[in-house]
Amino acid sequence: MTERGERGADPAEPLGHAGSADPATRAFVTHRNLLFTVAYEMLGSAADAEDVLQETWLRWADVDLGTVREERAYLVRIVTRQALDRLRALGRRRESYVGPWLPEPLLTAPDVAEDVELAESVSMAMLLVLETLQPTERAVFVLREVFDLDYDEIAEAVGRSPSAVRQLAYRARAHVAARRPRGTASPAETRAALQAFQRAVETGELQSLLDVLAPDVVALSDGGGIRHALPRPVVGIDNVARLLAVGWWKRDAERSVEPVQINGGPGLLIRVDGEIDGVVAVRVENGYVTGAYHVRNPEKLSRVERETAVAR
Repeated sequence: MTERGERGADPAEPLGHAGSADPATRAFVTHRNLLFTVAYEMLGSAADAEDVLQETWLRWADVDLGTVREERAYLVRIVTRQALDRLRALGRRRESYVGPWLPEPLLTAPDVAEDVELAESVSMAMLLVLETLQPTERAVFVLREVFDLDYDEIAEAVGRSPSAVRQLAYRARAHVAARRPRGTASPAETRAALQAFQRAVETGELQSLLDVLAPDVVALSDGGGIRHALPRPVVGIDNVARLLAVGWWKRDAERSVEPVQINGGPGLLIRVDGEIDGVVAVRVENGYVTGAYHVRNPEKLSRVERETAVAR
């Protein structure tokens, strides 16, 4: 955020600077990570989520705090309405996106993975499922299932009646349940799968990876028309193994691969000739890799060099 509201400090300042700020700024900074997470889960884009936070701050700065009963709920209502407006515009923009679209990856702190519900809600796999919902359904699902808001609060945020919100929540829950990834993996299983994937990327040695690929594994990549990427999903253990064998990544350059936490789960940060070339978020279920989400679009890689805080 570069602009400032009429009330004092820039709300993008670190939490440690909020103590001497005015009440509006303190409230915004206190809930900023939550607001970012709401916007990001609705949009799948950190850049758009930050724009929504800026718009939310400008509106919050004009609110008479004496009329606000609960600051968190009021701020969530503002950010939800702004994100809904942005989401509807994004739907039109994504229709003209070059190649497959993947969410903008976030480098997250290791402790995010310890909150299983939060980690699943920001995972690449879940964000792709949320993309299949209508905008208002997505907002209702995120606010109810992830942030546990009551139906009256959600109704105010999305401009529907509580009974309509209940119907939307039921429909969205059923839709997501039919498509969401299933199964879990222990930390040891996740490490083993990620190490096998890393060896395959670094050396082309596939045997250990074949042992951990699920039969119906899916690989997707997003280059945004700027960098080479898969034109369509690659499905199945043989096809994904063949993809890696022929060189998913450049093999004529100096390449380094670093294990990282991407969107609350295991991932690999790939550098070619010292420059970030992309990230791969790896979905591990029941000890097997079921999904690999490769983002190479350079416009989506600004959030993989430093951790982004997400919160519920």
